Amino acid sequence: MKIAIGIIGLMLGFLVLLQSCTVGTASHMLGNEAGSDAGALGILAGLLLFIGGAFAFGLPIVSIVTFTLAGLLAFAGSAEFPDLQVWGFASLGMAAMTFFAWRSGKKKVAAGAGTSSNS
Repeated sequence: MKIAIGIIGLMLGFLVLLQSCTVGTASHMLGNEAGSDAGALGILAGLLLFIGGAFAFGLPIVSIVTFTLAGLLAFAGSAEFPDLQVWGFASLGMAAMTFFAWRSGKKKVAAGAGTSSNS
């Protein structure tokens, strides 16, 4: 499951990064400062999603923190750029999935250690 989370996180991060870059640049060219600021928050959220996806493979705790931060940043910019609300929910969902994958992996390791010591 960690591999799926990592791949989805990388692709989602790239998608959010591209969309936010486009919105931020267009808003800046039109003189909409609030939209430009929301685009900048979206770019940061996209980078954090990308980083979270990369860390999902080996360091799931770091991945959980970065996905959560990406979600919070996305919600902060969602007033001016409503698509960020969708990406915020997706980020928090990725954080939850990473947590459950990490927890189930930890339980498997504990169960494997318990059976090998009883033999």
